[in-house]
Amino acid sequence: MTASTLEMALTYEHARIRELAEPAHHHDAAHPEHRHQTDWFYAIAAQHLAAAEDVLVPHVRRLPDGDDLVTRYVGNAKELERSLRFLKGRQYGDSRFVDLHHRDLWQQIDRLLDEHETMEATYSRQISDQLDDPDVNTLTEDLLEAEEVAPTRAHPYSPHTGMAGRLAHRMWRMADTAWDSAEGRVVPTKYHAHPKRDSALSHYLYGTPMPEEEEPR
Repeated sequence: MTASTLEMALTYEHARIRELAEPAHHHDAAHPEHRHQTDWFYAIAAQHLAAAEDVLVPHVRRLPDGDDLVTRYVGNAKELERSLRFLKGRQYGDSRFVDLHHRDLWQQIDRLLDEHETMEATYSRQISDQLDDPDVNTLTEDLLEAEEVAPTRAHPYSPHTGMAGRLAHRMWRMADTAWDSAEGRVVPTKYHAHPKRDSALSHYLYGTPMPEEEEPR
């Protein structure tokens, strides 16, 4: 059975987040000259979580036993966001988190990412089975666009779903942008050479032509 555009997009997003996480696993990632590696992973992961809560969760709630599925999904997201906060705090020398062991923290994050990816793969397949292809494509576009304006930091103690969650995400995006600038933190504020705008999947979804590569001289 052919995967829907939603399933393709989420598979791509999961792979991209894992790719960004890889260099952040190394012990020297906490050094100031390497902080951008963790910053980039953290920002993309936080944006994906917030966008999924705004765009996917309402559809998950309509599935059989949807309320239970949402409770499980949001529980995982909150725990993952807390771990991301710990990661950033340790990286920037927050006294509350400097005693955390790098290896233990990443074991926790990897476990939560595994759970998150499994849930999204399952839910996206069920959602795609219930919707017509044009509606799935629209949902996928909404998800990709929501990621671009989502908060760049994790906020585990804020509302996550419903109107309150969407409003919180909008307000946190403005606050995060200000703090990112103040800290000189490397975040994806513009998506040059980024999967949400320049990937083959993105061009397929938006019906735009793929750029032609220049011939090597």
